[in-house]
Amino acid sequence: MSTKKRSLWDPGILGPAIGDSLRKLNPVLMVKNPVMFVTEVGAAVTTAAIFFRRSDEPAGFVIQIALWLWFTVIFANFAEAVAEGRGKAQAKALRKSRKQAIARRVLPDGKTESMPADILRKGDVILVIAGELIPSDGEILEGAATVDESAITGESAPVIREAG
Repeated sequence: MSTKKRSLWDPGILGPAIGDSLRKLNPVLMVKNPVMFVTEVGAAVTTAAIFFRRSDEPAGFVIQIALWLWFTVIFANFAEAVAEGRGKAQAKALRKSRKQAIARRVLPDGKTESMPADILRKGDVILVIAGELIPSDGEILEGAATVDESAITGESAPVIREAG
């Protein structure tokens, strides 16, 4: 199975991640991450201190602290959104490969026929040659081989499987 690696700078991931990072500023969502929630509250309090000055601190210092806190919160949300986007893209690629998998079903007379893996049914016996993509979940009846289970398990490296 060959899959195209998605770049970290892929616009299909970064675009939605920017919007998601701003949507995640909602305190109801942010409270699920206590550290960033406290940082966000600190950023809000510091921002309010810019307008309602009650200290002798220079305004530039307070503004700088507020900006750094907001940058930290937004960047953390952005990094989380990028990770979610990459995970969703990988899951989509695996689902796509699952639909494209071809199985060689063994007929009662011993011959094989090629068919899409998504129409396999319980009880079907298939032939898989070493190194091939495993088209469906099942049990090994005989033999041992290094096989690619990525369409089923998401594991990217081939693994050794044997009967029993």
